Amino acid sequence: MMLILYFSFSLQIKAKNYDKVEKLFQRCLMKVLHIDLWKCYLSYVRETKGKLPSYKEKMAQAYDFALDKIGMEIMSYQIWVDYINFLKGVEAVGSYAENQRITAVRRVYQRGCVNPMINIEQLWRDYNKYEEGINIHLAKKMIEDRSRDYMNARRVAKEYETVMKGLDRNAPSVPPQNTPQEAQQVDMWKKYIQWEKSNPLRTEDQTLITKRVMFAYEQCLLVLGHHPDIWYEAAQYLEQSSKLLAEKGDMNNAKLFSDEAANIYERAISTLLKKNMLLYFAYADYEESRMKYEKVHSIYNRLLAIEDIDPTLVYIQYMKFARRAEGIKSGRMIFKKAREDTRTRHHVYVTAALMEYYCSKDKSVAFKIFELGLKKYGDIPEYVLAYIDYLSHLNEDNNTRVLFERVLTSGSLPPEKSGEIWARFLAFESNIGDLASILKVEKRRFTAFKEEYEGKETALLVDRYKFMDLYPCSASELKALGYKDVSRAKLAAIIPDPVVAPSIVPVLKDEVDRKPEYPKPDTQQMIPFQPRHLAPPGLHPVPGGVFPVPPAAVVLMKLLPPPICFQGPFVQVDELMEIFRRCKIPNSK
Repeated sequence: MMLILYFSFSLQIKAKNYDKVEKLFQRCLMKVLHIDLWKCYLSYVRETKGKLPSYKEKMAQAYDFALDKIGMEIMSYQIWVDYINFLKGVEAVGSYAENQRITAVRRVYQRGCVNPMINIEQLWRDYNKYEEGINIHLAKKMIEDRSRDYMNARRVAKEYETVMKGLDRNAPSVPPQNTPQEAQQVDMWKKYIQWEKSNPLRTEDQTLITKRVMFAYEQCLLVLGHHPDIWYEAAQYLEQSSKLLAEKGDMNNAKLFSDEAANIYERAISTLLKKNMLLYFAYADYEESRMKYEKVHSIYNRLLAIEDIDPTLVYIQYMKFARRAEGIKSGRMIFKKAREDTRTRHHVYVTAALMEYYCSKDKSVAFKIFELGLKKYGDIPEYVLAYIDYLSHLNEDNNTRVLFERVLTSGSLPPEKSGEIWARFLAFESNIGDLASILKVEKRRFTAFKEEYEGKETALLVDRYKFMDLYPCSASELKALGYKDVSRAKLAAIIPDPVVAPSIVPVLKDEVDRKPEYPKPDTQQMIPFQPRHLAPPGLHPVPGGVFPVPPAAVVLMKLLPPPICFQGPFVQVDELMEIFRRCKIPNSK
């Protein structure tokens, strides 16, 4: 809205700033489909072009342009009426010019009367009067021909008004706040979009349906422009519409919508979501589906050029694309580029190694990549575990055991980070080793964490016998033993808590949750004493308890008008009673 105020200020106060205003319109008008902005644009054209010889043509073009872009707006009635009044006011000399004016006015009326909006009934009545004023005999047929479409539009207008009710269309576009109010607005916007997708006009014109749905998306993006899902869904809908039109043989509109889908992605990553990897990846996949590989390369390189991001995931997706589209050699080139980038992390080595193993079927190359990465990331347990998983997948017991020994004895991995490696080593020996090997690993593990495991030898025994989510003790017994599952604790730190935790599987909590559980108070009994959010006049925000009103008082309250009917003045009850007390009532004679 500040942009609109700036335009109004420039137009009304500083006439010399017209050039600047026009540049702002060129930059923002097509991106901001807000009714007030477009009304401001029409006022600007009317004021600046009014003295030109071609004013009538310029103004008519401006109205047509505005209605084409914003005419589906539920509040666009005034623009339709202004355009009609403008056409009616155009001077027409001669019968030919008069017929041209009548045709132009009729065309706008007929477009408007089938367009769902508020006050469509008034526009229809005005159209009836206009046709009757020209030729009462011809008017009946003209009106009958349009009556069915008008009734359909009027029905949809009522639904339109209902579905738009409650939407805060002037809210500022800010990054997701994850508040209940925001979630409610997002849900309402999506319901509006879904309503448009349901084809309420019941038309068979797929182009019209798509335009109305995209207008709904554009309105939504003015408020939820920082939500990547809205951009993605809009692009997806355009892509689906393009394919549908192509199947019907409408190749021109199919290509138009296909290009517009790419434009949606481009707008998103060029404005509010310049660092959103999700949209970059979706954009790249979309262009890949259109076989525009050079464009895909430019998209990934554009994202990698942003300095203050972690490019690891970008390189991973870039490698996958290069391998799919151009072969394994192209994927290797991207891996080389990733290694040279100091910002990348160990994940690119894992991706490259697995790509070689699965795609080129070359275990030796994958092994070399893992070894190369181990020199650089030997102190990162996640990388070591990925290497261990790879060797376990190959069923190379000796190489896996050697890797465990190298990592745990080289000193590159700090002891505090080696807990999960020891747990995996023990699980490895439990699966393929003998009892002596298992006991040996258990002893070495206890020595490495002697201070932490002192007095918890039984708890360590659990790791020898557990399998996946099966444990040799109940959840309460595990608590009593002080058992700590390293892998599960790490997983809990990464994955958000579920809404409902399963009660069948033993849930292993961290140290904080192991405190003794005491009986908790029944807070439900405190609800009557809960402070009121918006206390009405006469009620204290922190009451002494809200309890049922006595029956006699209920009868009296039903006889009285509701509190909202009384706006004041509010009487001081104590003073009023004091006046009554002092008042001397004369004796009746």
